Amino acid sequence: MSKPPLTLLLAGPRGFCAGVDRAIQIVERSLEKFGAPVYVRHEIVHNRFVVESLERKGAIFVEELDEVPPDAPVVFSAHGVPKSVPAEAERRNMVYLDATCPLVSKVHREAERHFAAGRLILLIGHAGHPEVVGTMGQLPEGAVRLIETSAEAETIDLPTDREIAYVTQTTLSVDDTAGIIEALRRRFPQLAAPKQEDICYATTNRQQAVKAIAARCDAILVIGAPNSSNSKRLVEVARVAGCPKSMLLQRADQMDWTFLDGVARLGVTAGASAPDVLVDELIDACRERFDVTLEEVVTAEEDIHFKLPKVLSA
Repeated sequence: MSKPPLTLLLAGPRGFCAGVDRAIQIVERSLEKFGAPVYVRHEIVHNRFVVESLERKGAIFVEELDEVPPDAPVVFSAHGVPKSVPAEAERRNMVYLDATCPLVSKVHREAERHFAAGRLILLIGHAGHPEVVGTMGQLPEGAVRLIETSAEAETIDLPTDREIAYVTQTTLSVDDTAGIIEALRRRFPQLAAPKQEDICYATTNRQQAVKAIAARCDAILVIGAPNSSNSKRLVEVARVAGCPKSMLLQRADQMDWTFLDGVARLGVTAGASAPDVLVDELIDACRERFDVTLEEVVTAEEDIHFKLPKVLSA
């Protein structure tokens, strides 16, 4: 019996960004340099496939430093950590490597500059996300106020005798964040802004690519983890951009194929912490059930690479 036709629109760019690639390399190179085990504080990136692959190579993932033996090397995740974490590692004379994405580190430095200038800092982001915890942890308690929504921006009560600045989490919805910033600027015209956009190039590019295919798709699948901020934002962007039937999928083997009932054109993308192999798995699974036609829609080219720490690049 012939298979039903299915056109897959592959959004590009998709998948790994430079910061994720660097973080994974730091763990792999650390294993080569120090031998197993190498400990990693928090998931190095938010993807179970990546984490489990590194575990098989000898990485051990923990949530706090007190779970790490004093003589074992430890890597800090790509999301960044509060200053108290490396300070504690140094107090214990631990060997540690910082895999914080350089674009997250840029936000940390911006926050420090604003604080040094005496400004109250507003951080646009999601409460509890490791990147937000890390950014707020660069400065003393109370120096940074978190804003999550436009409604909060409309009602937040701020002192009138302080200059105010904002920074943002790097993995937010570009459009939602623009709405929050617009509300803040309307209320606080002298609001100091980042010199360059804090939402990272990879987040922006992946959202633009999804927007380019959304109206043409009957459904969209975003390959990514449920705790991945940038992956969840892609689902939201797809729905707003014209494809309400959009959902997050971790692996092809978790697919409920009834989702594709009546679907002739399926959009596929992947969050910045999801490897290409997971997209390939989905394509292969679709080919088992459908007569697949592939079409790639590329809206930007990416050639950004970040250097590894000197201790690993020799």
